Amino acid sequence: MTDLPTLPLRDGHSIPQLGFGIWQVPSETAAEIVQSALETGYRLIDGAYIYGNEAGLGEGLRRSGVPREEVFITTKVWNPDQGQAKARASVERSLKTIGVEQLDLVLIHWPVPTQDLYVETWKAFIEMRDEGLVRSIGVSNFNADHLDRIVGETGEVPVINQIELNPSLQQPELRAANARHGIVSQAWTPLGNARSFEAAPIAEAAARTGKSPAQVILRWHIQLGNSVIPRSVNPVRQAENLDIFDFELTAAEMAAIATLDVGLRTGPDPSVFRLL
Repeated sequence: MTDLPTLPLRDGHSIPQLGFGIWQVPSETAAEIVQSALETGYRLIDGAYIYGNEAGLGEGLRRSGVPREEVFITTKVWNPDQGQAKARASVERSLKTIGVEQLDLVLIHWPVPTQDLYVETWKAFIEMRDEGLVRSIGVSNFNADHLDRIVGETGEVPVINQIELNPSLQQPELRAANARHGIVSQAWTPLGNARSFEAAPIAEAAARTGKSPAQVILRWHIQLGNSVIPRSVNPVRQAENLDIFDFELTAAEMAAIATLDVGLRTGPDPSVFRLL
């Protein structure tokens, strides 16, 4: 099994730098796929209530035989569950559905500024962390102004901001804002739906290293210092995505990949997204 590197979190804990995301994994196969990922060597499973497969996450963990304390489990509070009481109920529901006594990380899934509940939700997260329901707390899809507000009003800084990051959407300003706060940037849709696979900087690095375009992009994330959570339901691809620690991209290759940033999103803009 690959000995996965970890990233320190500002609260004294740590997180595997490379993990496994279960967005769009069907609920009926989630247990099998999570079990496969854990047996392949993943030790971070990134889920969310809205994905509808938290029960499969827990069942896959139990089937795998990997000790609970070796697996980092993330879930998220969905938009209509924001607010003091609803956020707590959401976390308690996730604990019960997954079948664990504590979550390693809980994130506010989106800020949804139009409903103006993310500060109240953040305060609820702080309370639940202090009570031991969750170990670490963070956010997802927060822009710099959202981060500044929760930190300014509570004095508590998220450990992670999970944002859309890939070669076509590199968000250097937001990553810099995260870094100023000591927040780990974690990449969702890290491969950008394969849009950059044939781009010259990716293809040339793949040819030099003998790796696939996906492996090159995941290695690029690692060298940037991002945490990254690719997803695959194929055990062969799961193993391939882990096999990125036996090579390095050169400084020239990293610089060439930086030129691929065109600000193209695959998901919604957090400043306006409000789907309930």
